[in-house]
Amino acid sequence: MSAHPTDRDLADALARRIFATLSTKWALTALEALADGPRRFAELHRALDGISHKMLTQTLRALESDGLVARHDHATANPRVDYALTPAGSELLATVYGLCAWSRTHLDTLLGIGER
Repeated sequence: MSAHPTDRDLADALARRIFATLSTKWALTALEALADGPRRFAELHRALDGISHKMLTQTLRALESDGLVARHDHATANPRVDYALTPAGSELLATVYGLCAWSRTHLDTLLGIGER
């Protein structure tokens, strides 16, 4: 490998970082909660049963850092912040749904019941 990272090296490193984010307990659930459009923090907190405020904040920050979620601060007298999927986040969620469909299609094989 050369001393200078290639585009492929950079893409691989970014993919690993995003996979690490997605492998956390709440990331995919948070993305799915934003699938129907922007939500405020309190709405997301109610939608993700069992998540703490701290963990939701950490999850949203990681998803924002990875470019999957956008945070919009309305800068009004009453604090109002909305979170929404970015186009990349929407496309990723569609890919995740595709992976879920694939696993349902191949469930018997994945469970070791199908032909070997």
